Amino acid sequence: MIFNTAKVMSKGQITLPIDIRKSMKLSTGDRVALILQNDRVIMMNPAIYAMETLQSEMEGEWAKAGINSEDDINALMKEIRTEVEGL
Repeated sequence: MIFNTAKVMSKGQITLPIDIRKSMKLSTGDRVALILQNDRVIMMNPAIYAMETLQSEMEGEWAKAGINSEDDINALMKEIRTEVEGL
């Protein structure tokens, strides 16, 4: 864990400490996602945030669709290929 502080400037801007920028592999112009959760701000890569959100929202959807095994997935893929090839 890295702990550091940053000062909020008049326009609401902060400078991220170098150790945090290096750890997150951030360069000039990169974007970050800021998530306010209760009394905390979480900063993360927006692509990772999007993927985690998608995974969370899709949880349980396979079971609802009746897909419970790798065989079910293979059968679905075969069905889709047959439909696409028939077009």
